[in-house]
Amino acid sequence: MFENVYFFHSVAAMGRAGLTVTIWIQITALLCLFDGSAAQLSFSVSEEVDKGTVVGNLAKDLQINVDELEKRDLRVVSVNSKTYFDVDLKTGALYVCDRIDREELCPNTAKCSLNIEAILSHPMHLHRIEVQIVDINDNAPSFREREKTFNISESSFTGERYLLPMANDADTGSNSVKSYKLSPNDYFSLDVQSGGQHSESAELVLQKSLDREKQSVIHLTLTALDGGKPARSGTLKIVVHVMDINDNAPVFSQPLYKAQVTENAPFQTSILTVTATDLDEGINSEIVYSFIERGNFNPEAMFSINPDTGEITVTGRIDYEENTAYDIRVQAKDKGTPSRSVHGKVLVEVTDVNDNVPEIIISSLMSPVKEDSEIGTVVALVTVTDKDGGNNGLTTAKILGMVPFKLKLNYKNYYSLTVDGSLDRESVSQYNATIIASDGGSPPLSSTSIIPVHISDVNDNAPQFSEPVINVYVKENSAVGATVFTITAVDPDMEENAKLTYASLDGISKSIPITSVVNINSETGDIISLQSFNYEELKTFQFKVQATDSGVPPLSSNVTVNVFILDENDNNPTILAPYSEHGSVNSESIPYSAEAGYFVAKIRAVDADSGYNALLSYHLSEPKGNNLFRIGTSTGEIRTKRRMSDNDLKTHPLLVLVSDNGEPSLSATVSIDVVVVESTADIHTQFRHVPIKEDSFSDLNLYLLIAIVSVSLIFLLSLISLIAVKCHRTDGTFSRYSAPMITTHPDGSWSYSKSTQQYDVCFSSDTLKSDVVVFPAPFPPVDAELISINGGDTFTRTQTLPNKEKVRVTILDINDNAPSFRIPGIVLNVSESAFPGERFTLAKAFDADVGSYSVKGYKLSQNEHFTLDVQNGGEPTMSAEMMLQKALDRSVINVNSETGDIISLQSFNYEELKTFQFKVQAKDSGVPPLSSNVTVNVLILDENDNNPTILAPYSEHGSVNSESIPYSAEAGYFVAKIRAVDADSGYNALLSYHLSEPKGNNLFRIGTSTGEIRTKRRMSDNDLKTHPLLVLVSDNGEPSLSATVSIDVVVVESTADIHTQFRHVPIKEDSFSDLNLYLLIAIVSVSLVFLLSLISLIAVKCHRTDGTFSRYSAPMITTHPDGSWSYSKSTQQYDVCFSSDTLKSDVVVFPAPFPPVDAELISINGGDTFTRTQTLPNKEKSW
Repeated sequence: MFENVYFFHSVAAMGRAGLTVTIWIQITALLCLFDGSAAQLSFSVSEEVDKGTVVGNLAKDLQINVDELEKRDLRVVSVNSKTYFDVDLKTGALYVCDRIDREELCPNTAKCSLNIEAILSHPMHLHRIEVQIVDINDNAPSFREREKTFNISESSFTGERYLLPMANDADTGSNSVKSYKLSPNDYFSLDVQSGGQHSESAELVLQKSLDREKQSVIHLTLTALDGGKPARSGTLKIVVHVMDINDNAPVFSQPLYKAQVTENAPFQTSILTVTATDLDEGINSEIVYSFIERGNFNPEAMFSINPDTGEITVTGRIDYEENTAYDIRVQAKDKGTPSRSVHGKVLVEVTDVNDNVPEIIISSLMSPVKEDSEIGTVVALVTVTDKDGGNNGLTTAKILGMVPFKLKLNYKNYYSLTVDGSLDRESVSQYNATIIASDGGSPPLSSTSIIPVHISDVNDNAPQFSEPVINVYVKENSAVGATVFTITAVDPDMEENAKLTYASLDGISKSIPITSVVNINSETGDIISLQSFNYEELKTFQFKVQATDSGVPPLSSNVTVNVFILDENDNNPTILAPYSEHGSVNSESIPYSAEAGYFVAKIRAVDADSGYNALLSYHLSEPKGNNLFRIGTSTGEIRTKRRMSDNDLKTHPLLVLVSDNGEPSLSATVSIDVVVVESTADIHTQFRHVPIKEDSFSDLNLYLLIAIVSVSLIFLLSLISLIAVKCHRTDGTFSRYSAPMITTHPDGSWSYSKSTQQYDVCFSSDTLKSDVVVFPAPFPPVDAELISINGGDTFTRTQTLPNKEKVRVTILDINDNAPSFRIPGIVLNVSESAFPGERFTLAKAFDADVGSYSVKGYKLSQNEHFTLDVQNGGEPTMSAEMMLQKALDRSVINVNSETGDIISLQSFNYEELKTFQFKVQAKDSGVPPLSSNVTVNVLILDENDNNPTILAPYSEHGSVNSESIPYSAEAGYFVAKIRAVDADSGYNALLSYHLSEPKGNNLFRIGTSTGEIRTKRRMSDNDLKTHPLLVLVSDNGEPSLSATVSIDVVVVESTADIHTQFRHVPIKEDSFSDLNLYLLIAIVSVSLVFLLSLISLIAVKCHRTDGTFSRYSAPMITTHPDGSWSYSKSTQQYDVCFSSDTLKSDVVVFPAPFPPVDAELISINGGDTFTRTQTLPNKEKSW
């Protein structure tokens, strides 16, 4: 990137039309003193060079790899309307692409240059290029007149001068007019005077006195030569007429007159008056003033001079921008014969006024602009020029109004119109950016220019459906290939980005793809059925349709389509058993004495259809003239209309027609012969075509049989074990133990030991001080040591019992202390630049327990950045370190350091992060800098982006759930409760329940907020047996999202037929047969025998005949400081645990029916001591 650097190249070419071209390049780098980001390159090239002439190499000067030129789309833009230069993207060479004529581009100027801009994309960079047009000598000097005549008096003195016309040369510099040459003659010489910028002239100087009588006319040739190589020339013929004497010429009062005139001065404004005098008298002294036309400038076009007074006034439009000064030559001529004249010089300077508004030039307009263009993208190049000078020519530019663009100053008065905000074509497709440019004059002048910027579309909008769930109703038996529905989505984008295609996503089930049921036209969204639907097999199914646009990358959205099959009347009613509809005649008997309304039979029929198509009506047809029976239209019950008479037939053939309410109606018939019998004894109940269920050995029988065997086996094993234990006991219960010993250990535990075994005893946490007792006997005391439960003291000697047995009691630790940390929390400051693998030491946990109950491990809560490394150097040295696994990133938001804009760097999910907090510091640039902080609480607002979820046991994935209700259900009967949850929050999670029933059915209602489905009224015979319900659960979000669940409510005859539905789990129905009853009785009997046996055994054990032990009911024996004993009944329970190899006979109780003697207190808490020995009596009881 170049910063503040100018590059100057010069290329000169001599000749045109095939001449050899010589090119040289000079590169000089100069550092500018102003701050800017643009780079200025300067080249030079001769005019009239051939097309294709290389001016310079942009790739080299801009330090860009040639291979990147095409990738970065290097192009050259000319400020002028005509393009003279182009760039070769393969070499980076800047070359001439059109004829360059310096005289046409820059007439009458010494310096000529073309300004072009080199533009690089990806990223966008602008480089100003100035190409100096070097003049070549392609124009010869010329005079405006072919011939110049001078009338010179013969009395003219040598040395007199006569101003010659000035030659014009369109070339400049060294190629302009450099010299004049006069043809050889005897009288005149040439004097070329160079007076600087505004005066350069050639004068004819008289060298020799004239003699009209010798030569009255002198012919001369003036040749003007330029400085080119080779030089070009132009000639002027001079004719000198030698006149007779007027020997004094007029003389101006001063050699140079200077004056100032303001730009746009009014006509006839007087500038100055020139004055000349003539020493002659009479007519030879009368002076006439006039302008002398020189070169291309005719003073009379702008000014006028009074020929008598010499006053110069304004007659034309004075424009500072065209000429800043005027160099006027005036002539004073007398009226003598011949007349004599003198010329003078007048310099008129023009004072600028602010009369030109700034001009705004737009180039390289990059329209349209993509709506996802980043901030800083260049839209157009803007150049502001003002023809005025000084402060009147200084300009500034800015944008009016609120548009997402700004002007960026590139170099001097060159600007870039760049994107300064987000663009959205769907909101605004075109902006009119108004640029106002003002100059620095007083008063300032300004101009405006409107730049239309069109916004081009990018694929930033996904297709949108009008509803999140679409319900489609299709009649069953509809034709295959019929269009059942047309799905339409809209895309706010345009053209290809808004061209949508439709496709189905999932199937009805895992085994049935949706493409086998319906097809979706990918262009129109028409849903076409691929099969004819049968309501009795499939009532509803669901699938998703995805609409995808044709953008790059494509965007898509989904919609759930619920297809509900509408029932058609395509099934005839079916007559149920015991009657047959297949042409056979059924028979029923009634007694002759039957009263009116006597029940004859009930015809039952069902229809596989639904709704009104399944609503059946019954009609009876009797033989002509017979009017004995009637049938319930809705119930199907056949009853007598009246009593029998002797005229009635004995057999009445009836035809029952069962028809549904469909369109057209379908029907079935059944024939019944009603036979009149004399008495009710002759009536037999007909059970036709009813299969008799045979009991089989079902699974329930097997389970009952296994239960009987198991209970019996347990009872038998328990009995055998008890007998074995009883047989193993001996009368000499304590004779096996020799010298049991009680010993304490340094860790505070007790142990009870004999010659071959050791038993450990531990106490519960609520053992009291008086719970440990010593049974003293009338024997001499011996020394003993302190017994301490808490482990602080030691017991180093033994207590000898009468049987010479010793007991060692060990106090075992239980896990009654939880690990704890000495500090409630630890704060680690970890830099986000920390590398994975870095470790951070954590505080140790402490546990008052020992052994296996001490701290054995650490566990860290689940997270994505840290893991726990536990280093085990033994119980005292176990430590944990937290190790960084994934690099940290605090980049949730970014704060613009200049504007304070808080910019999100990620998309937030309310369900994962509801709020977070950070601090923002504002700091000034003073020395020292001062700052202050503010706390920013960011609260994430929930969007409705989660559909409700139906909870078990119901399913929302297209399957139909089933519930049963009894026919006798009252209004308000509870049918089912739909439960659903929504992961969103607030109103987005507020769910409402809505129920949809088949047309004409109005039997159920649902609690809008509870989801409880209840009946509105009692059932009637006209109601369907199966009621398909569709429950819609929708949230309160915008837009609302929903889920559906289908439930078939089946009406059963009684509550005994109602089963709890665990969907998708087949429930096997087993009948409770007699075999089941016998097996159940056997289980109860065996269990009762086992229970009675166990109770009897316990009663026998508790009813021992020895009264010694029975006298004590959980005695507590306590010793006192004075050596006395006390027995107290206690209701407390003491927990004693034994080791795994303790036998039943190892637990002994030592009763003491003897007078108490001295003994000491045993303290569990360690505050008291036991210092004496107490020998127990030899009389013992054990169990």
